[in-house]
Amino acid sequence: MTSVQDASDHSQSGQAQHDHNPLLSTEFLIPFDRIRPEHVLTATELLIAEARARLERLARAPETGFGGFLDGLDVLTTRLDTMTTIVGHLDGVVSDEHWRAAKQAMLPPVSAFHTDLGMHAGLYAALKTYAASEEARALDPVRARFLKLSLDSFRRGGADLPQQGQARLKALNIDLSEVTSRYGSNCMDGVSAYELFVETPRLQGVPDRVQQATLVETGEHAGQHRLTLHAPTFLPLMTYADDRALREELYRAYNAVGVGEGRDNRELLPRILALRQEKAELLGYRNYADYLLEERMAGTGDRAMAFEEDLTHRTGPAFERENAELEAFYREQAGQEAPPLAAWDTTYWAEKQRLALYALDDEELRPYFKLSSVLAGLFEVARRLFGISVQEAQAPVWHDEVKFYEMRGEDGEHIASFYTDWFPRDSKRGGAWMNGFRVGGPQADGVFAPHLGLMCGNMTPPSGERPALLSHDEVETVFHEFGHLLHFSLSRVPVRQLAGTNVAWDFVELPSHLMENWTWNQDTLALFARHHQSGEALPEELFTRMIRARNFRAGNAAMRQYSFGTVDLSLHTRYTPADGDILAYARDLSARFQATPPLPDDARIANFGHLFSSPVGYAAGYYSYKWAEVLDADAFTRFEREGVMNRATGRAFVAAVLSRGNGAPAEQLFQEFMGRGADPQALLRRSGLDAAAGSA
Repeated sequence: MTSVQDASDHSQSGQAQHDHNPLLSTEFLIPFDRIRPEHVLTATELLIAEARARLERLARAPETGFGGFLDGLDVLTTRLDTMTTIVGHLDGVVSDEHWRAAKQAMLPPVSAFHTDLGMHAGLYAALKTYAASEEARALDPVRARFLKLSLDSFRRGGADLPQQGQARLKALNIDLSEVTSRYGSNCMDGVSAYELFVETPRLQGVPDRVQQATLVETGEHAGQHRLTLHAPTFLPLMTYADDRALREELYRAYNAVGVGEGRDNRELLPRILALRQEKAELLGYRNYADYLLEERMAGTGDRAMAFEEDLTHRTGPAFERENAELEAFYREQAGQEAPPLAAWDTTYWAEKQRLALYALDDEELRPYFKLSSVLAGLFEVARRLFGISVQEAQAPVWHDEVKFYEMRGEDGEHIASFYTDWFPRDSKRGGAWMNGFRVGGPQADGVFAPHLGLMCGNMTPPSGERPALLSHDEVETVFHEFGHLLHFSLSRVPVRQLAGTNVAWDFVELPSHLMENWTWNQDTLALFARHHQSGEALPEELFTRMIRARNFRAGNAAMRQYSFGTVDLSLHTRYTPADGDILAYARDLSARFQATPPLPDDARIANFGHLFSSPVGYAAGYYSYKWAEVLDADAFTRFEREGVMNRATGRAFVAAVLSRGNGAPAEQLFQEFMGRGADPQALLRRSGLDAAAGSA
């Protein structure tokens, strides 16, 4: 029987171009040191042509034979997907006008191809013919699931639409890829464009490490401090700067990131929402949330909204109590004549309140969390729990701050490699994230191909002789992203499109949130929390204070997340142009979740990359952070019962979750690990909010 899969079918001319275009390299290690923006257009054209040729061969399978059909479908876009991931990544970590232009030029043809693929009548017919065959009925459960989800994907991709509808859907997808990319670029530009030079006296109260890191040593502003909106500078200034006017100036600057001249996302927001809603309606859904959530645990926008509203109700009493306590503390310290608390005051005064209540200052913990030690401790936790070892290795990189590692199993098998890029740059987008470049896993010949991924962040960088010393929040972030990396790297799913983190969006955060729990465990901290100069272990009394303060203002932290989720879902289920200005709509919705009234010109929704900087991203899915927190809080109770370093429990989590990807429904995988469904109260108990909820 003729095989329809041919991964090495390139013309001689195409192969010649492969040889000198590093974006077309099929080597495991990506030649990041040689990839340039000018390689993008040629690679895009060649890889789309290659994928289109494969697509046409698959579509002819009913005549030529179904040998290798499902495997061919699985890897149909592998090389194209890898290329687009690399280009998107480089535009996010070493961005400049050339990378931005290259990415913008790449997006329309790639989006058009994927839309054509999702509506290809010949391939859809071949898939349905195959689904009715004896071979399909004999598939193992994972491949049978892939077949079902592939058929669903065609339906959701517009394959059943009439020709006119398909043409419109294609145009919508292209427009969405372009406008969301512009939104993300505007956010990055807004952060990079801002700088404020101040004299040292204005930094009263700010930790010395921040003052040293921001000090300009040469040039016009020598002796002054350069302040930016990057998190390692912005957050400590909002937390510690005694200068209220400085805090206000920085807060207002951050609020305006997405509305600057030449980078105004207010013009893009209505367009993005309208495109998404039209796409959903074209495909037969009430709204964009229902379209996206059909394949997720929540199922519908209404169910996700009910989840948010239930948690909001349960958390309300604690939220109100915390705000009353902060107001009383503020009046006691600042006097009755002091101005009302504003948005730039709450973090500052909450930190003073925490210090008064628990004698704990985050800066007191930082010397014990040297980044290299945190990583060594994290890798040791992973070894004890999951049986893996991690060692630094060598590979071409995109920046000299990047490091590269190999991950091996207990038997020495190379299961994954990954890059880390931890520090902020003006050419790098904000936040922290994990991504995958190459999906490995079991191969047809019985060999295991390693995965290739990365972790990126914007952590506190080294400064002078001082190493990178992290806050505890940053330590949590490192563990969080490594949880995603474990989910990606420990995958044993033989189907690429179901492997690793290719799971329901409201399930994907389970492993990452789960890993954060170990940053609060004394046995774990003993592995790495040592003073970077003296080597002294984290003192017992300091750990005790840290634990006591863990749930300080937990109600406010939770309500902040509910705010994001509620605004997101409302925009993607309820908002219509008749509701008026989107910024005002979002501001009014979020007001009840905030300790202080929002600014009249609140524009944070114009700088919300999670929702609007990619065609999908976390759109209609921000609730998934809290959804997954419910799962993780519950799952961790098993580790607490059986031992937080219990190898058998770790092995069970790998077997039920980390190795399984999307090979089975998320609900089934969770039940396999826990022996039951999720307990919603687990999160409230962990956060200390269950008592408040019960008294409501």
